[in-house]
Amino acid sequence: MLSVLCPRLDPQCQDPFGSHCLRKMRLRVLQGPPEIKEGLRQFDHCLELHLGHFTKSRFVFLCFCGVLLSPRLRLRIQVQRRDFLKIGVASAAATRAIAKADVPAHNWGNYDFGSGPKVSERLNQGPFPQYPPAALIPTDDVVMTTTPSDDVVPNFGKGLVTYITADSGTDEIKSKSIPQAIEDLVRFPLGQQLYIRPTWREVQPRPGRLDLSDYLKLVFDLAKRYDKRIGLRIQMCAPDYTREPALPDFVLDKVPKVDLVLTNQADAGSANRFLENPHSRYQPRYDDPFFQSSFAELVGLLAAEFNGNPLIEFVDTFMYGFWGEGHTWPFSNNPFPDYQTAERTWIRMLELQLEHFSKTPLLTNTQPDFSRVGNSELLDRTVRNNNWIRSDTIFIENEQIEALSNRPPWIAALLEQGLPGKPPDPAAVEEGISIAENMIAHVLDIGANYWSLWNFHQISARNLMAYYQAYPAAFDRINRHIGYRVRPSFIWSYQDSGYLGLIIGLANDGIAGVPGVLRVTVESKDGQSLQSGCLDPGYPLPGKIRQAQFVLPQGTQFEGLKLRAELEVKAMRYPVRWACHQKLNDDGSLTLRKNLHHAV
Repeated sequence: MLSVLCPRLDPQCQDPFGSHCLRKMRLRVLQGPPEIKEGLRQFDHCLELHLGHFTKSRFVFLCFCGVLLSPRLRLRIQVQRRDFLKIGVASAAATRAIAKADVPAHNWGNYDFGSGPKVSERLNQGPFPQYPPAALIPTDDVVMTTTPSDDVVPNFGKGLVTYITADSGTDEIKSKSIPQAIEDLVRFPLGQQLYIRPTWREVQPRPGRLDLSDYLKLVFDLAKRYDKRIGLRIQMCAPDYTREPALPDFVLDKVPKVDLVLTNQADAGSANRFLENPHSRYQPRYDDPFFQSSFAELVGLLAAEFNGNPLIEFVDTFMYGFWGEGHTWPFSNNPFPDYQTAERTWIRMLELQLEHFSKTPLLTNTQPDFSRVGNSELLDRTVRNNNWIRSDTIFIENEQIEALSNRPPWIAALLEQGLPGKPPDPAAVEEGISIAENMIAHVLDIGANYWSLWNFHQISARNLMAYYQAYPAAFDRINRHIGYRVRPSFIWSYQDSGYLGLIIGLANDGIAGVPGVLRVTVESKDGQSLQSGCLDPGYPLPGKIRQAQFVLPQGTQFEGLKLRAELEVKAMRYPVRWACHQKLNDDGSLTLRKNLHHAV
């Protein structure tokens, strides 16, 4: 397969950069195995890396034969062709500039990220005409309807997330008793999930095994007791930890470090907080072989403990720099010798995480690539692998809002936006809107699946409750709308040759698509599965109806059937509670009954 993707690895290729060879290779990829799209994208990636080696004639030929290449690469070649023709011969600097694979900025709506996660047992989703000449089913009738619920409906892949720790570990928890404060946070009723952000040192202080700090063990014990799942990130650089470095000593002692450099003195005030902390004024050489082997061991240990663990909601992707957000702003340098080394290193680290976390969603930050380490490629690969995205603030670069708001519907998004650390101030309003109400409104605007319950650097359940009591309507609104909220809105029934047929019109009253694949099952009264299947990824969309057909065994009676939903994410299934006003069973399923009385 590699010989197909990269001309330098094809032993039979006499002219690896010739147009005939390139065309032949692409046709071979097109005729290849089911992994065609990923293979084709890797081929384009390899081609991008070698563009600087083309002669003038072959380069121009490729520009006019761009139909062989992906839309993204065609765009880059068109731009590079204009530059090439303008200057005649590419300079060494230009060659270095194009020998990289970063993804150019693009609008996310309708961008080709692929068709989403694999759908097994796809349900027929219409259309379902009932009149000749195109009739597929006999005339049907709506026999049952549901209406939206006004309640909070917790499910996997959505909710308000109570932050136990964030930037500075337990130092951020404001209490004389840290264990009691942690339990109060876990019990806080508005939060459906929990979040922790420990350092590498706090989970693996020595090689060979995990050894979680005591406060982390307590969080996991309490999460299990109170039936709440955990999201987490491991920091490799924690600039708000002043008492100790984020990396364990066995890594720090063997890996070279590079001091960060400030060139824009206008940012000196912002830089001081990082320079004054001896643990955040440098970055390690992430590409160092010992760092890479230690990182691989850490990821393997974490995956053995957390991949597919029912206590885990998601894991943040390891990223470069401060807090693992993907940057070291405002410093102008990074620890790598060049961009290619940085991008290659982080792609390798991402692929390692994708390989190990095969069951648990990874969340990659939408951080623009200020520090030039390959963030755009990491984000692109994350989405193409059907993992999720996040941002560490809502009032941020427009690039992040574009990505978050126009992501594919099967991709979940988490918005982290800290509430003020100080108590609510009734006077701190603009045109009658408080800071908290403003941020909540904008989290809703971008269609988030998750939002952080976090008082910035002043974590406590008391602070969170103070903000809820000051602005209950805003908090209740986001809790009742965030993420997806699916229900069987219309249920049609028909008889065809003794078989009972159902057409289910599924609605989504939330603000986000379904973050994966929705499986719907019709069961008999005694719980036997009569038919089960899946909608297309992301459906039903917010404010839309998605229809699906079920043809049940002969003699099946409508009354008493059960309709059950599950969310499929990365080969895992999670029960979904219907978000409807009508009475549900304890397991969140709906018992079917005729409840629509037509006017005479």
